[in-house]
Amino acid sequence: MTDDKVKRRLTTVLCADVYGYSRLMEADETGTLETLRRYRTAIARLVERHDGRIVNTWGDAVIAEFASVVEAVQCAVEIQQEISSQAADAPQASPMQFRIGINLGDVMVDGSDIYGDGVNIASRLQELAEPGGVVISSSVYDQVHNKLSVGFDCLGQRPLKNIAPLTSYRLTLGSQTAVPGSVPIEASAAPSERARAPRMDKRRELSSATNVVSDWLAKLPRPLAAALTVSAFLILINLFTGNKIWFHWPVAAILFGVVLRMVLGQPESDSKTER
Repeated sequence: MTDDKVKRRLTTVLCADVYGYSRLMEADETGTLETLRRYRTAIARLVERHDGRIVNTWGDAVIAEFASVVEAVQCAVEIQQEISSQAADAPQASPMQFRIGINLGDVMVDGSDIYGDGVNIASRLQELAEPGGVVISSSVYDQVHNKLSVGFDCLGQRPLKNIAPLTSYRLTLGSQTAVPGSVPIEASAAPSERARAPRMDKRRELSSATNVVSDWLAKLPRPLAAALTVSAFLILINLFTGNKIWFHWPVAAILFGVVLRMVLGQPESDSKTER
């Protein structure tokens, strides 16, 4: 009997296509085709380096799959770097740029081809990417956000053609790459965390100042420390409750009483010590 059961597997799918390919072909068919062949050769080399394989290359598109999610994202970043580098070496009036989408999902396997939502989602994510950019699904983000030194911008849930909306993330490329030694992932921390940092620093400074004052008061005689504390409290009340200055009279009386008590009490304490 023939086994007609559909084979499936979980894999990471990378979809890339040329932005504005029809426009480029209309402007220069021969030059565009030559450039596309050169870039495809570079893409195939990078896919192989990251243990992936090219599944299909129809039209201007490239579909590849990877066993490792991390390798797939690293490969995507290196593809964009390679294309950008080649374009800089040979400036053109209309440079060729790729958009890349990556998804981790279940696919159907038919020989060397793969089909299903896992592939379709990667293709739709590629359409969300900017020219020269990379967009990944939330399933990919969950696997790589703490393993790669690259920034991520959450795009939220975007409507996708014939596919239910899903959360996607854009990789922050340019000077930031997924190669070790680049900008750490912490640089893309949530805005609420960055806003909270200055407040935490102010709290630490206030706590430090309070500890210094407390230590200084602890070294003073107890009556004098109490008098200074009450005096400071009266001064603050005066400053925040009215324009008329009155705190000097009660403060003077308190300090005079404390000093007088300390002076008159000194002989008594000395005599007790001698006895």
